[in-house]
Amino acid sequence: MIRLVAMDVDGVLTEGRVTYDDTGREYKSFDAHDGYGMKRAQRHGLVLALITGRASSMVSRRAKELGIKEVHQKIDDKLVVYKMLKQRYGLRDEEVCYIGDDEPDIAVIKQVGVSAAPADGMDEVRSIVDLVTKRNGGRGAVREVLDRILRSKKLL
Repeated sequence: MIRLVAMDVDGVLTEGRVTYDDTGREYKSFDAHDGYGMKRAQRHGLVLALITGRASSMVSRRAKELGIKEVHQKIDDKLVVYKMLKQRYGLRDEEVCYIGDDEPDIAVIKQVGVSAAPADGMDEVRSIVDLVTKRNGGRGAVREVLDRILRSKKLL
């Protein structure tokens, strides 16, 4: 049974676009359906973790709103963080799901028990994951995966 769901941010929780205004301020959009699904998944006991190669105050803010404590930003080697999380929570690979969309996610995808990618993830990722969602990144892909996990546990 899945106990932890880790995920990338850009392209998974967002559409993958990074927008700046003329002052250099960065903007990201997050899907409210994903947010609700993440809060509900946590209420049902799933641990959620964000592992991203970029650092963004918007990611920190969104994680705080959703009650996600495992937020790892500016990570070059996501596998190192994955192994640390696995150890911290006393998990086996088969108890972890990872949602990723691009090349930096592949090492973790190959390690976990269940892997997923958004419908618009990169071809090389979609070709190796267990589940390709019907929805795109930043448009409900995370909710789709979480709902599927909760249904498999008969919690939905």
